[in-house]
Parts: sequence; structure tokens; C-alpha cells
Amino acid sequence: MEGVRAQYVTCGSVLKLLNVAYNMRLHSHDVKYGTGSGQQSVTATEIQEDVNSHWVIKAKTGRQCERGEPVSCGDIIRLQHVTTKKNLHSHHFQSPLSGNQEVSAYGDDQGEGDTGDHWEVICSGEFWRRDSSVKLKHVDTDSYLAVSGRTFGRPINGQMEVMAMSQPRREGEWKAAEGIFLHANEVKSHSHAHTEL
Repeated sequence: MEGVRAQYVTCGSVLKLLNVAYNMRLHSHDVKYGTGSGQQSVTATEIQEDVNSHWVIKAKTGRQCERGEPVSCGDIIRLQHVTTKKNLHSHHFQSPLSGNQEVSAYGDDQGEGDTGDHWEVICSGEFWRRDSSVKLKHVDTDSYLAVSGRTFGRPINGQMEVMAMSQPRREGEWKAAEGIFLHANEVKSHSHAHTEL
């Protein structure tokens, strides 16, 4: 039986983020935007099993969070793309399809970028619950991670545009989907994390 901590998203967890409005998962891959920043593109995919939809929860740049500790509402986090090691990022470039704010993946091979990688967890209550939706507010620009509903053509057919916007509704709500969720007591005792891949 899982403890109370298992209800929460925790530091060091690897998870997929499901957009509530479109039922698509936050995704990235080694494909660059042809416009805007030219950085690695971030999209949303309906394919549940895609390994390029895994993100790890990290503390903000220059900080460490304790693996397995619950993420508090109001915490500033980074989301690092597991496959390419780049961080979820935004900045004042136009997104390619809807003309909102571009969201990209950015950073060096060690996963170090800049303050444009910082996202504030907006949720109700004390901690980010795995069964509740949250919004992710980009700290530098006060915009929220969202899906526009517009769809790309080649080379990423069928994937939707991810962007940032000032006042999203359901298109800016995300839930923790499949993942490997670490819990503090399990990290200390080296037992298995809770897995839902």
C-alpha cells in the first residue's frame, strides 16, 4: 500500500505531462524550429508510449531539490527532457503556428540553461497532487505553458503546437500522467520507486 507521499509529484521523478484540454502529452525531440529561435522544438503528441515524452523534475538553476520530496504549489522547477537533456524553455519569440510565445527545449549537454528554464507550479493546496491539474507559469515572462490546438505538418505530422500564453483556460492545464515517481522513504531505503510507464 502506498503512503501519503505517493499522491504527490516529487523532485527527481520522471513523468509525462498530459494536457487536459487536448489529451496530448508534452513532447520534444531533436528537431529544430524553422522559425523564431531555431532551438529544439517542443510539441504535444497523442502517442502514449513515446519515449520522447519523458521529463524529469529538477530544482531551478543552481539549486538542488531533495529527491523524493513533494513539489510544493508555488515552487519554481525545471523540466528536463530525458532523451536530449535539454530544459523546457520559453522566451519572447513567436510560436510558429499561432503567433503566441514560443516554447522550446534549451541547454547544454549537462542540462544547464538559464532563467528561461524556470516554471512556477500553480496549484491549489500545499503540494502538486498527481490526481490534480496544475498550470506551469513561465517565471521570466509571466506566461503559461499551453497547447494551441494547431497541428504541425512534416516532419512532425499530427503533433500539436505547444506555446505560452497570458490567460489560458483548460488548454493551460496539465496532469501528471505515466512516470516513475520517487518518494523520500524509498530513496533512503533504496527500494523501488512507483512506476507507471
